[in-house]
Amino acid sequence: MSNNDNAKSSENKQLLHLVFGGELDDLQAVNFRDLDALDIVGIFPSYETAHRAWKAKAQQTVDNAHMRYFIVHMHRLLDPDGDGRFG
Repeated sequence: MSNNDNAKSSENKQLLHLVFGGELDDLQAVNFRDLDALDIVGIFPSYETAHRAWKAKAQQTVDNAHMRYFIVHMHRLLDPDGDGRFG
């Protein structure tokens, strides 16, 4: 594989991120009050797009101190070794 192929491969690599949130029971822990009420914002192709979505949702719920949104690095769960192989 040439250097150009390596550059294209890393540019096209999907780094999926999940943004979700919900109300916490306690501000010192991550235990949700109602799992059925979790807000699944979406899955995004990069950290930058996920961060924009996270920030928008966090700003919409700023008046509720118990509401928290999170970014999950799905690509790390799907490919924990970072070698591009699953399983």
